[in-house]
Amino acid sequence: MKCQKCDKQAVFHITELEAGSVRELHLCEDHARAYLNQAEAASGPPDTAEAGAGGAPGTLGVGQTADELAVLDQKACPMCGITFFEFRNQGRLGCPHDYLFFAKELEPLIANVHGATEHTGRRPAWARAAGGEGGAVAAGGVETGGAERGTEELTSVIGLRREMREAIGMEDYEKARENRDAIRAIEERRIPPVRPE
Repeated sequence: MKCQKCDKQAVFHITELEAGSVRELHLCEDHARAYLNQAEAASGPPDTAEAGAGGAPGTLGVGQTADELAVLDQKACPMCGITFFEFRNQGRLGCPHDYLFFAKELEPLIANVHGATEHTGRRPAWARAAGGEGGAVAAGGVETGGAERGTEELTSVIGLRREMREAIGMEDYEKARENRDAIRAIEERRIPPVRPE
């Protein structure tokens, strides 16, 4: 997508709510910086802006939002170790557990992209075979049945592999062997997916 002010690639996508209407801006880095500097200058110094707005509690300034984002960027999944900063840069999550761990941050993004936060479509044949024909989806979009168990097992394999790499790095080969054996046991239990012909 191109910047609305020039022909460069848009890297900032800003959504503003103004008097009940939604305005979207797609800007390159230079124009986004200029836009944000204008918005900050228009609001004035923090003390005068608070006084002008009546000091409404819960209002965020540009600096506060950046501070909150810096804290959020450090949040890391305990299973795969991916940080929210890495997700924002790569656009990919590290494991299925990230959907639960970053649920609060991902829900508005998923709602914006897909228009809903619950799956309403069909499931692949191999998922129906693993989880039963019903294909039920629980509140919050988590599938019920065997498919959920399979996702938990895959997530645990990711965590075990991470622990195994850490154990090897610390030269704790006994722990690495235990993790390797646990991974093999999980992989042997998994039912191979049934592919339609």
